Amino acid sequence: MLAVLAVVVAWSAWQPHDWFTWVLETFPAWGGALLLIGLYPRWRFTDLAYSLMLVHAVILCVGGKYTYAEVPLFNALRDAFDWDRNHYDRVGHFAQGFVPAIIAREVLIRRSPVKKGGWLFFVVGSICLAFSALYELFEWWTALASGAKSDAFLGTQGDPWDTQWDMALALTGCILSQLTLAKLHDRHLKRLP
Repeated sequence: MLAVLAVVVAWSAWQPHDWFTWVLETFPAWGGALLLIGLYPRWRFTDLAYSLMLVHAVILCVGGKYTYAEVPLFNALRDAFDWDRNHYDRVGHFAQGFVPAIIAREVLIRRSPVKKGGWLFFVVGSICLAFSALYELFEWWTALASGAKSDAFLGTQGDPWDTQWDMALALTGCILSQLTLAKLHDRHLKRLP
Protein backbone atom coordinates (compact mmCIF):
# COMPACT_ATOMS: atom_id res chain seq x y z
CA MET A 1 0.00 0.00 0.00
CA LEU A 2 2.88 2.36 0.74
CA ALA A 3 4.33 1.69 -2.72
CA VAL A 4 0.97 2.51 -4.34
CA LEU A 5 0.69 5.66 -2.27
CA ALA A 6 4.25 6.71 -3.19
CA VAL A 7 3.45 6.33 -6.91
CA VAL A 8 0.18 8.27 -6.58
CA VAL A 9 1.82 11.09 -4.60
CA ALA A 10 4.66 11.30 -7.15
CA TRP A 11 2.17 11.41 -10.04
CA SER A 12 0.13 14.05 -8.24
CA ALA A 13 3.23 16.17 -7.57
CA TRP A 14 4.27 16.10 -11.22
CA GLN A 15 3.10 19.42 -12.71
CA PRO A 16 0.19 20.08 -10.37
CA HIS A 17 -2.22 22.94 -11.04
CA ASP A 18 -0.34 24.97 -8.43
CA TRP A 19 1.96 24.05 -5.56
CA PHE A 20 0.10 25.95 -2.86
CA THR A 21 -3.11 24.00 -3.52
CA TRP A 22 -1.20 20.75 -3.96
CA VAL A 23 0.41 21.01 -0.52
CA LEU A 24 -2.87 21.93 1.17
CA GLU A 25 -4.85 19.16 -0.52
CA THR A 26 -2.31 16.32 -0.32
CA PHE A 27 -0.81 16.96 3.11
CA PRO A 28 -3.39 14.74 4.85
CA ALA A 29 -2.37 11.87 2.52
CA TRP A 30 1.40 11.95 2.85
CA GLY A 31 1.38 13.48 6.34
CA GLY A 32 -1.03 10.79 7.48
CA ALA A 33 1.13 8.09 5.91
CA LEU A 34 4.17 9.34 7.82
CA LEU A 35 2.15 9.35 11.04
CA LEU A 36 0.93 5.78 10.40
CA ILE A 37 4.48 4.62 9.72
CA GLY A 38 5.59 6.14 13.01
CA LEU A 39 2.72 4.50 14.88
CA TYR A 40 2.97 1.10 13.22
CA PRO A 41 5.11 -0.73 15.76
CA ARG A 42 2.77 0.35 18.58
CA TRP A 43 -0.55 0.60 16.75
CA ARG A 44 -1.73 -1.42 13.81
CA PHE A 45 -5.04 -0.70 12.12
CA THR A 46 -7.09 -3.37 10.39
CA ASP A 47 -6.46 -4.10 6.73
CA LEU A 48 -9.91 -2.65 6.02
CA ALA A 49 -8.98 0.67 7.64
CA TYR A 50 -5.65 0.82 5.79
CA SER A 51 -7.36 0.04 2.47
CA LEU A 52 -9.91 2.81 3.01
CA MET A 53 -7.13 5.22 3.99
CA LEU A 54 -5.35 4.44 0.72
CA VAL A 55 -8.51 5.10 -1.31
CA HIS A 56 -8.98 8.38 0.52
CA ALA A 57 -5.33 9.32 -0.09
CA VAL A 58 -5.80 8.72 -3.82
CA ILE A 59 -8.90 10.96 -3.81
CA LEU A 60 -6.87 13.68 -2.04
CA CYS A 61 -3.94 13.37 -4.47
CA VAL A 62 -6.18 13.62 -7.53
CA GLY A 63 -7.82 16.72 -6.03
CA GLY A 64 -4.40 18.14 -5.24
CA LYS A 65 -3.08 17.65 -8.75
CA TYR A 66 -5.96 19.32 -10.59
CA THR A 67 -7.81 21.12 -7.78
CA TYR A 68 -11.18 19.70 -6.82
CA ALA A 69 -13.00 22.08 -9.18
CA GLU A 70 -10.99 21.01 -12.24
CA VAL A 71 -10.64 17.20 -12.15
CA PRO A 72 -10.87 16.32 -15.89
CA LEU A 73 -13.17 13.29 -15.60
CA PHE A 74 -15.64 15.29 -13.52
CA ASN A 75 -15.41 18.22 -15.95
CA ALA A 76 -16.41 15.77 -18.69
CA LEU A 77 -19.30 14.50 -16.54
CA ARG A 78 -20.34 18.09 -15.78
CA ASP A 79 -20.44 18.86 -19.51
CA ALA A 80 -22.14 15.58 -20.49
CA PHE A 81 -24.90 15.90 -17.90
CA ASP A 82 -25.13 19.70 -17.96
CA TRP A 83 -24.26 19.98 -14.27
CA ASP A 84 -23.68 23.42 -12.82
CA ARG A 85 -20.33 22.41 -11.27
CA ASN A 86 -17.56 19.84 -11.11
CA HIS A 87 -18.70 17.43 -8.38
CA TYR A 88 -15.34 15.90 -7.50
CA ASP A 89 -15.36 18.09 -4.38
CA ARG A 90 -18.52 16.28 -3.30
CA VAL A 91 -16.76 12.92 -3.68
CA GLY A 92 -13.89 14.19 -1.53
CA HIS A 93 -16.16 15.38 1.26
CA PHE A 94 -18.21 12.18 1.20
CA ALA A 95 -14.93 10.27 1.63
CA GLN A 96 -14.00 12.68 4.42
CA GLY A 97 -16.82 11.08 6.43
CA PHE A 98 -16.79 7.54 5.03
CA VAL A 99 -13.15 6.73 5.79
CA PRO A 100 -12.67 8.50 9.13
CA ALA A 101 -15.79 6.72 10.40
CA ILE A 102 -13.97 3.39 10.28
CA ILE A 103 -10.82 4.91 11.78
CA ALA A 104 -12.76 6.51 14.65
CA ARG A 105 -14.81 3.36 15.14
CA GLU A 106 -11.68 1.26 15.37
CA VAL A 107 -9.95 3.54 17.87
CA LEU A 108 -13.07 3.77 20.02
CA ILE A 109 -13.70 0.01 20.04
CA ARG A 110 -10.09 -0.75 20.90
CA ARG A 111 -9.28 2.08 23.31
CA SER A 112 -12.43 3.46 24.91
CA PRO A 113 -15.24 2.24 27.13
CA VAL A 114 -17.78 2.95 24.35
CA LYS A 115 -19.42 -0.34 23.39
CA LYS A 116 -20.77 -1.38 20.01
CA GLY A 117 -24.29 -0.14 19.42
CA GLY A 118 -26.14 3.13 19.33
CA TRP A 119 -23.69 5.15 21.39
CA LEU A 120 -20.74 4.05 19.26
CA PHE A 121 -22.66 4.99 16.11
CA PHE A 122 -23.50 8.40 17.59
CA VAL A 123 -19.99 9.13 18.86
CA VAL A 124 -18.39 8.14 15.55
CA GLY A 125 -20.88 10.38 13.74
CA SER A 126 -20.08 13.24 16.09
CA ILE A 127 -16.34 12.80 15.57
CA CYS A 128 -16.71 12.78 11.78
CA LEU A 129 -18.97 15.82 11.78
CA ALA A 130 -16.58 17.65 14.12
CA PHE A 131 -13.65 16.76 11.86
CA SER A 132 -15.54 18.02 8.82
CA ALA A 133 -16.44 21.28 10.55
CA LEU A 134 -12.83 21.73 11.65
CA TYR A 135 -11.70 21.22 8.05
CA GLU A 136 -14.18 23.88 6.88
CA LEU A 137 -12.76 26.24 9.50
CA PHE A 138 -9.25 25.45 8.24
CA GLU A 139 -10.38 26.34 4.69
CA TRP A 140 -11.81 29.62 5.98
CA TRP A 141 -8.65 30.48 7.93
CA THR A 142 -6.53 29.66 4.88
CA ALA A 143 -8.69 31.95 2.75
CA LEU A 144 -8.36 34.77 5.27
CA ALA A 145 -4.59 34.35 5.47
CA SER A 146 -3.83 33.89 1.78
CA GLY A 147 -6.61 35.75 -0.03
CA ALA A 148 -7.09 34.92 -3.71
CA LYS A 149 -4.35 32.26 -3.58
CA SER A 150 -6.81 30.04 -1.73
CA ASP A 151 -9.58 30.12 -4.38
CA ALA A 152 -8.49 26.78 -5.87
CA PHE A 153 -8.23 25.26 -2.37
CA LEU A 154 -11.71 26.44 -1.37
CA GLY A 155 -13.29 25.17 -4.59
CA THR A 156 -16.71 26.62 -3.80
CA GLN A 157 -17.40 27.17 -7.51
CA GLY A 158 -19.81 29.99 -6.71
CA ASP A 159 -22.01 27.87 -4.43
CA PRO A 160 -22.99 29.87 -1.33
CA TRP A 161 -23.96 26.60 0.41
CA ASP A 162 -20.71 24.76 -0.37
CA THR A 163 -19.64 24.56 3.28
CA GLN A 164 -22.99 23.11 4.35
CA TRP A 165 -22.93 20.61 1.44
CA ASP A 166 -19.42 19.56 2.45
CA MET A 167 -20.40 18.85 6.05
CA ALA A 168 -23.67 17.14 5.04
CA LEU A 169 -21.81 14.85 2.63
CA ALA A 170 -19.20 14.00 5.26
CA LEU A 171 -21.99 13.10 7.70
CA THR A 172 -23.75 11.05 5.00
CA GLY A 173 -20.49 9.23 4.25
CA CYS A 174 -19.98 8.52 7.94
CA ILE A 175 -23.48 7.12 8.39
CA LEU A 176 -23.27 4.99 5.24
CA SER A 177 -19.85 3.69 6.23
CA GLN A 178 -21.11 2.52 9.60
CA LEU A 179 -24.28 1.00 8.15
CA THR A 180 -22.52 -0.90 5.37
CA LEU A 181 -19.11 -1.77 6.84
CA ALA A 182 -19.64 -2.34 10.59
CA LYS A 183 -20.00 -6.14 10.37
CA LEU A 184 -17.06 -6.46 7.98
CA HIS A 185 -15.04 -4.16 10.22
CA ASP A 186 -15.89 -6.30 13.26
CA ARG A 187 -14.55 -9.38 11.44
CA HIS A 188 -11.33 -7.52 10.63
CA LEU A 189 -11.00 -6.42 14.25
CA LYS A 190 -11.20 -10.04 15.43
CA ARG A 191 -8.22 -10.93 13.22
CA LEU A 192 -5.92 -8.36 14.83
CA PRO A 193 -3.16 -9.84 17.02
